Amino acid sequence: MSDLQAPALAGDESVLISEAKAGNYSAFEELVNRYEKKIYRLGMNITGNPEDAEDVLQDTFLKAFEHLGDFREDSRFYTWIVRIAVNEALMKLRKRRSSKEVPFEETEDQDGEVLVRDYADWKPNPEQTLAREEMEQILRNAIQALPPGFRTVFYLRDVEGLSTEETAQLLNLSIGAVKARLFRGRLRLREELSKVLKRG
Repeated sequence: MSDLQAPALAGDESVLISEAKAGNYSAFEELVNRYEKKIYRLGMNITGNPEDAEDVLQDTFLKAFEHLGDFREDSRFYTWIVRIAVNEALMKLRKRRSSKEVPFEETEDQDGEVLVRDYADWKPNPEQTLAREEMEQILRNAIQALPPGFRTVFYLRDVEGLSTEETAQLLNLSIGAVKARLFRGRLRLREELSKVLKRG
């Protein structure tokens, strides 16, 4: 099964991982090619800064390469590198604004948990008539304005489509804390968007 062509094919990820673990650099390069855009985008969404996002991308894959032997193949490779990338991005944020941010490891939020399910499927109001690109830019700005803890949860759940359980595991949070942050992040986004749209 591990013939030489395997890494070149858009083939089975487990084959690529096994070959990369065995020292096949081109197999690892194929894994990088698959995920670098997503990891860069994640870095951008968390740090809001292209240079930092570039650093997050490089550091993530460097660490992944160094620790590939630690990767357990019973979990998803993407989830594993997202965890590394989130840690790298949050370290960048901590260095940048070491003083006034709420620590990311804070436990449960005080309010919001109970109402989460009513808002789980929130989408922008369809009556908004702004051009799509303009709307996307407004949305990007609104997401950047969220505190890092809310922004990271929102991005992983609503943009990357990870489950609540995966997000909780990835960020070392309880499921309740993920739901509460997601709820409050969505509320803040909604508030921010309605302010901008009223002005427009």
